[in-house]
Amino acid sequence: DMLDPERLIQCPLVKHHRIRARRFPYHLVKCKESNPEIAKLLATCPFNARHLVPQANLSDHIMKCNDKAFVEQDVVSRCCEPPQEQLNNGGTWQAPPCAEDWET
Repeated sequence: DMLDPERLIQCPLVKHHRIRARRFPYHLVKCKESNPEIAKLLATCPFNARHLVPQANLSDHIMKCNDKAFVEQDVVSRCCEPPQEQLNNGGTWQAPPCAEDWET
């Protein structure tokens, strides 16, 4: 959590685990390895890998996930903005010098 890295978060795999936000991603990896049977029952949110929800609730979570807005905003901005090389080049293209003299 960027707002409070010291905030305690409850582990979705083992409910009595409470982890500091800054360590939460590392804990999830280790806890999944330590609890493979529980991990099989959970699905990972496509918008935030820190969100583990029961597989049956994944579609409902996707509809309500707060992180979906960030991903959608990023996709829209990438689709609507011209590529960076177009911005850099703009209309400043010039033909290379030519040694030919068409008048002669």
